[in-house]
Amino acid sequence: MQKSESIKELTGALNAFQASMPEIKKNATNPFYKNKYADLAAIWEAIREPLTAQGLSVSQVTESDGDRNYIETILMHLTGQWISGSYHLTPAKINDPQAMGSAMTYARRYTLSAM
Repeated sequence: MQKSESIKELTGALNAFQASMPEIKKNATNPFYKNKYADLAAIWEAIREPLTAQGLSVSQVTESDGDRNYIETILMHLTGQWISGSYHLTPAKINDPQAMGSAMTYARRYTLSAM
């Protein structure tokens, strides 16, 4: 995790966001394990309004370090304060765009939920 020099305002906004956040509906089923989970769209739908109401926004970008790829999720406050975390992408098949896309969606969903 990385963060701005101060996160005082961001932590207050994050506290208010968490207090106002609704339950995220599990709207998808994992075909392998048969368990239910919230897909990326359901997570965004649940958090977008409560985030913006507290002056918070999220950006998710891809990063490369040689042949390693990452998703970086950045939680920002309107004051300019921020925290971020990265997730290493490990696609099921190397050099397969579909596998990379799946790994990116998985990473975006997990890092967004963790943030």
